[in-house]
Amino acid sequence: MTLERTLAFDPYARECPTRELLNRIGDRWTVLVIGALRDGPRRFSEIARRVEGVSQKMLTQTLRALERDGLVSRTAYPEVPPRVEYALTELGTTLQEPLQAIEEWARTHMDRVLEARERADAA
Repeated sequence: MTLERTLAFDPYARECPTRELLNRIGDRWTVLVIGALRDGPRRFSEIARRVEGVSQKMLTQTLRALERDGLVSRTAYPEVPPRVEYALTELGTTLQEPLQAIEEWARTHMDRVLEARERADAA
């Protein structure tokens, strides 16, 4: 991709497709699913166990959207019973570092955020 093409994508512009992508990446289920796939391919049930609280419907929708965007691959094995695994693609792997940084930021600063919430709620 050329530099000009990259610069043409402006997430502050209303119709720019980067807005949809940023919305997807910023979704809590996306962040958690990408994190759950960090260590390699997983079956649907393994992802569901790792990402506590996600419904089957939301996990299915999230995985389909990530597959559509080229961030996750779905491999079905011709076995009985059928086995399907999800894995990060090469593109999806590039998201690991920034999402891990956000996860680490949240862990590091959660106490301060909770204190700020308490002050705001008390006011």
